[in-house]
Amino acid sequence: MDLSTWITFFIATVAISLSPGPGAIAAMGAGLNHGFRRGQAIAFGLALGVWTQLVVIGLGLGALLSTSTHAFSVVKWAGVAYLVWLGVQQWRAPGKPLVARDDTPATVPRRQLVLRGWGVNALNPKGTVFLLALLPQFVDPTQPLLAQYLVIGATFGTVELCVMTGYAALASRVLGLLRTPAQMKALNRLFGGLFVLAGVLLASFKRAA
Repeated sequence: MDLSTWITFFIATVAISLSPGPGAIAAMGAGLNHGFRRGQAIAFGLALGVWTQLVVIGLGLGALLSTSTHAFSVVKWAGVAYLVWLGVQQWRAPGKPLVARDDTPATVPRRQLVLRGWGVNALNPKGTVFLLALLPQFVDPTQPLLAQYLVIGATFGTVELCVMTGYAALASRVLGLLRTPAQMKALNRLFGGLFVLAGVLLASFKRAA
């Protein structure tokens, strides 16, 4: 991949990662409820989800999802169910004040947050279809494909990791100033509602004809 193509792709990935969506909601929810040091782990899961999508496309499964109505529907509704489940969990989360200190007892293992982030990005056929439309603009079929996919994966994964880390930090530092249980419960319900909304939007998503 030549430098000018890479720069264009880099700008596109930054815009994609910054755009509000399930990943940003997940990162801010984790930062809000677990503080930055622990909540940032979800950013690694979100980056792993991006890499999973790229592997799916690279193996040709992305093309199957874009052409097979049944396969697309299975993955789509799995993603919808997962987002709604996350929304219900966030809605029901206790309204405890956020205290991001080193001696705060860990209530959620980092591995669980990583898996949660992975599920948000990996179980999203909308992302698969979007990448299928985006990647051909940056892949030169006359050049080795593996090297190009490695560059794309490293770029997209790094950008996603950095952006989602920023979202987690924003939530833990800015939203963390809200200390009362009532304020925290209201924020949990806000993020829970946003997860459910993301699931509803995914449910209404249809592939382009």
